Amino acid sequence: METMTLDELKAAIKSQGVPIEDVTFECPHCHTLQSMNDLIAVGAGKNREAVEPYIGFSCIGRFTKEKGCDWTLGGLFQIHELEVITPDGEHHPIFKPISANPRINADLAKASQPGYA
Repeated sequence: METMTLDELKAAIKSQGVPIEDVTFECPHCHTLQSMNDLIAVGAGKNREAVEPYIGFSCIGRFTKEKGCDWTLGGLFQIHELEVITPDGEHHPIFKPISANPRINADLAKASQPGYA
């Protein structure tokens, strides 16, 4: 299981170099890439605030039959590959952040390794 701190996750997201609504995550079940704007486009919510609870946690397929699957990290089976450790020491499952830029993906992978700062 890969882990990263909340600060490392924030840095990984920032490294994508796109507006927060376009930051992309990969579903661990079907590998569909999705962003907040994708969730908004399929009707998961009307704006960023409405879809924030779903991004990186529930696949876009929960809201449309057009793509993705209906996987969520809140279920019985835990197939996720990444957990974020919050300052209180709690571990939270999350979809991996993914970028269209291969260099950024390498940086994201490096940031998830133990001891990376």
